[in-house]
Amino acid sequence: METVATLIIGSGFGGSVMACRLAERGERVVVLERGRRWQSRDYPSVSQDNWLWDEDEPEHQNGWLDFRYFGDMSIAMGAGVGGGSLIYANVSLDARPEMFEQGWPEAIRYPQLSRHYHTVGQMMGVQSLPDNQWTPRTRLMHEAAEKLGHGGRFKVVPQAIQFDPDWHAGLDDAYDYHHSKTWTNAHGREQGTCVHCGNCDLGCPVNAKNTLDLNYLARAEQHGADIRPLHHVRWIRPLEDGRYEVGVRDLLAGAWRRYRAGRVIVAAGSVGSTELLLRCRDQYRTLPKLSRALGRNWSCNGDFFTPALYSDREIAPTRGPTITSAIDYLDGSDNGARYLVEDGGLPDLLGNLLEHTARHPRLARTRLGAAMLEYGEDSNPFLRMMPWFGQAVDDPGGRFRLGRRWYAPWKKDRLRLKWDYRKAEKAVQALADRHLALTEATGGRGMTPATWKWFKNLVTPHPLGGCGMADDPKQGVVDHTGAVFHYPGLYVVDGAMVPRALGLNPSKTIAALAEYAATRMPG
Repeated sequence: METVATLIIGSGFGGSVMACRLAERGERVVVLERGRRWQSRDYPSVSQDNWLWDEDEPEHQNGWLDFRYFGDMSIAMGAGVGGGSLIYANVSLDARPEMFEQGWPEAIRYPQLSRHYHTVGQMMGVQSLPDNQWTPRTRLMHEAAEKLGHGGRFKVVPQAIQFDPDWHAGLDDAYDYHHSKTWTNAHGREQGTCVHCGNCDLGCPVNAKNTLDLNYLARAEQHGADIRPLHHVRWIRPLEDGRYEVGVRDLLAGAWRRYRAGRVIVAAGSVGSTELLLRCRDQYRTLPKLSRALGRNWSCNGDFFTPALYSDREIAPTRGPTITSAIDYLDGSDNGARYLVEDGGLPDLLGNLLEHTARHPRLARTRLGAAMLEYGEDSNPFLRMMPWFGQAVDDPGGRFRLGRRWYAPWKKDRLRLKWDYRKAEKAVQALADRHLALTEATGGRGMTPATWKWFKNLVTPHPLGGCGMADDPKQGVVDHTGAVFHYPGLYVVDGAMVPRALGLNPSKTIAALAEYAATRMPG
C-alpha cells in the first residue's frame, strides 16, 4: 500500500487547480485520473479512433468521451488527463454576481471569488476572438441581436485559446494546420495558434486550445505532482488513524491497488464524484455518515441546441472555435427566465476523415479513398446550418441514486438519475423560443428538436451539483471550502459542489471555487 500526503481523484477544473496549488506548497501530491494522457496525435480528430469511454468496461474501452444516458437526460463528459477541458468549448466566463445571492453558503459571494476568477483567466490564457477573425456565425449572432433591438446584449466571449492576430480566413488554404505558429507557453509546454479548424471538442490538432494539461497540471508536475492516468478509483474508507484508504483499479495493468492518504480530494466531476460517494455510502458502506443531501439538487444548467437552416447564406459551422459569441438574457428580463444564447460550432467529422485518408497513402490510392478526397474538395453538409446553443438557469431538478440492474435485480449498484423536466421547462423553453426568434429575424428556418418538443429530453455537457456546498449537512454535502461534513480530511472540489445552475459555461467558476478552496486548505 502506497502512502501519500494528498490524493486527488480526477484532473478536471477542480482537481487540476488543487494539484497545482498544493504541489506549489511542497506537498507530495498524487493525482489519479481514470482516463488516458492524450497526445495530439492520438486525439479522435486526428486518429479517427478511441472515441468513447465505457464505464462498464473501462479496461477495454477508455476513449475520449463518456456519454451517459439516463432516460430523459443524457450527460457528456471528458475522460483523460485534463478532464472536462478536453471536450469543452473553451468559453471562460465569470458567473454573474447575482447568481451567488441565493443557494450558496454565506461565505461564497462574488466579491470573494473575484480575484480567483482573475487568476483562472491568467492561468488559462484567456483571450477574445480578434476582430478580423469573426466567423459567419459571429456575424449572424450580431445581426440577430441588432434586428431584435438587443445589440447591447451581444458580446464576443472570452476563450482559453491562443489566437494569432495575423491569421484570417482569406489566406490560401486558411484552415490548413501549417498556418499554426508554434510557441512554448509559460509552463514549458509546446502549443500552436488557432487556425479555425473546428475541432475544439475532439482535440485541437495544433494545440491552440489551452487544456488543463498545458497549464495547471503542467505547473503541478513542475512542482513534483505525480499524475497517474488510467487509475479508476472505486472506493474510499476512513482508517482509525484519521487517514483514508482508497481502492483503485489500475486499468493498464489490470490490477487492484490501494493508497493511504492523509487528505483525499474527490474531483471526478458532477457525475463521477457523486457516484463514487454514493457507492461509498450505500453500496460499500465505508462512508455511512455522508449527508442525506448526497445526489440531490442536481442541475443540467439548462443546455439547449436548436438547428436552423438558411437558404441564402453560408455559415459553415465546422469552421472556427466551437463558440465565439453570446447574447445575454441572464438579467431575467424575459418574463423572469434567465439564459445565455451562444452560437454553436460542429466538429468537421467528414473533413477529419478526409484528412486522415490523405495522410495514409495506401488508403488514398484506393478508389474509395480517391473518391472521398475528390468529394471533400467542395462538400460541406452543414454549410447553411446555424446551430444555436445556450444555457439557462434551471431549478435543480435531478437526484442521483443507486438502483437495480434489470438483468440482476438483486444488485443495487447501478447509477440512476431521476430528473424532473418541469424544473427546467420555463427557462429552457424561453431559450428555445429565443432561438426561433433570432432565426426568424435573420431569415432562417429553425426547428425546436422533437426530443424536447415532444419528449422533454435534454443533453448536457455542463452537469452541476450532486455534492452541493451548504452551511450545514442537512442542506448539502460539503462546506464552502469543499470539506465533506463528518469526514475531516475528505473534500469534494469540482462541479459536483456547485449548488445551483449558472446559466452559462461553468468551467471558470469551478476553477475559481477550487482556487478559493486551495487558499483555505490547511497545511
